[in-house]
Amino acid sequence: MSFSSVLSAAIQGLHVEVIRVEADVSSGLPVFHMVGYLSSEVKEASERVRTAIRNSGYQLPAKKMVVNLAPATVRKKGASFDLPIALAVLSSMGIFPKERLKDTMVTGELSLDGSVKEVPGILPMVMQAKEEGCRRCIIPQQNVPEGALVGGVEIIGVTKLAEICRYLNGEQRLETVTGGGPGTVREGQEEETLDYSDIQGQEAVKRAAEVAVAGGHNLLLVGPPGSGKTMMARRVPTILPPPTPKESIEITKIYSVLGMVDKKCPLITGRPFRSVHHTVTRAALIGGGMIPVPGEISLAHGGVLFLDELAEFQKPVLEVLRQPLEEQQIRITRTQGNFVFPANFILICAMNPCPCGNYPDFNRCTCTPAQLGQYLGKISQPFLDRIDICVEAPRIQYESLAGGKKQESSSRIRERVCRARDIQRKRYEELRILTNSMLGVGELKEFCRLGEREESLMRQAFASLGLTARTYHKILKVARTIADLDASEHIEERHLTEAIGYRTMDKKYWR
Repeated sequence: MSFSSVLSAAIQGLHVEVIRVEADVSSGLPVFHMVGYLSSEVKEASERVRTAIRNSGYQLPAKKMVVNLAPATVRKKGASFDLPIALAVLSSMGIFPKERLKDTMVTGELSLDGSVKEVPGILPMVMQAKEEGCRRCIIPQQNVPEGALVGGVEIIGVTKLAEICRYLNGEQRLETVTGGGPGTVREGQEEETLDYSDIQGQEAVKRAAEVAVAGGHNLLLVGPPGSGKTMMARRVPTILPPPTPKESIEITKIYSVLGMVDKKCPLITGRPFRSVHHTVTRAALIGGGMIPVPGEISLAHGGVLFLDELAEFQKPVLEVLRQPLEEQQIRITRTQGNFVFPANFILICAMNPCPCGNYPDFNRCTCTPAQLGQYLGKISQPFLDRIDICVEAPRIQYESLAGGKKQESSSRIRERVCRARDIQRKRYEELRILTNSMLGVGELKEFCRLGEREESLMRQAFASLGLTARTYHKILKVARTIADLDASEHIEERHLTEAIGYRTMDKKYWR
């Protein structure tokens, strides 16, 4: 009987903290004591572990057993420490040599019968294990496809506590998967069922959506009920360029922490689309908890966050979006520390122009000026300033629906978007900028220079529309994107005119 330790990991937001599970078996009154700043579910692990060990065919001695999860300053939560605790105890009992767990990270939940159950956050754990120099990871069998996304680490999947003990004792062989190998990455996605060719008419709105996606700009759609705003927004992912392998891993990492990845094909190869109901709370939107977990804005990272019926959201909920829209990340401060979650997404909002939805058609609109002001007042000017493109979706005419005119497909639009994105990638390859929407003030002076005629037009628009400095910069970014769609090196007058037009609609409703 002696001391032993096993490496494991704790998820802190999106950061992984390496945890050393230490076990000591010594003479004394029979007790199984656990320490190390533990949450209630970790404290309960003592009963699960003891029962699982007994049902796996091993007898715990009538001795003093102390288990410590170090460092003691990091709060541990979840059931992923069950397996490393059990192996640390069994190793200290001499069931298998301690050296067998050298350079090995272990995680997994135990059932009372000794079965090993899946746990969330495997991908970031294995990534951290690789950084720490671990040669292999012992994880639940159901988590193997996810763990195998990381190259350079041996992944051992287990289903029973007894079998991993026999393996560590040299009595049984287990299949080992080398991460990053063939078959661990899903080649494609399911066939898209949504397409822009489904939408008749609304050419101006389609154009606005194309510009928004090409430059990563935020988009606001305003129109009466049934004008196709939601249909338009839900089809935006079909024209987004596919994520790079690095982006796929980054997106999958977020979903892994929340246990939201597909067990068979864990790698997310498409852009996320998160549609949020207007009853959402601030914590659900930005992330929350004693140890914060990512919220909807982080789940939309690399993709689209869609807020339907924008004016129905609580004003404080909308206001928390202002900082992440500006910085592409969210910072949450707790007593345990500061947590940073990625939040680089395209925000698409849709709303009716008034409570009844018919403004400014005064023959149909039944809203009073007070009702209209209260309805639109939920959306503040600072929030509107962070929207790059505002466009009106008019009521669809019968001729557009019945005409049966063939509409442009999403694949054609995506081709133009990808070409514009390639231009931006090459332009900013030496900078940490992915799209035009991420340009800072300094970069605007370099990449968004205006000619004499364009400068005169911008000066007139600034004075007549009462633009803010932020809105001025937004117009330049959008104009740069429109020029990229035209494969134009310089921003021309027609590009700037279209960009300014996307900022006139909000002046119609918010005066």
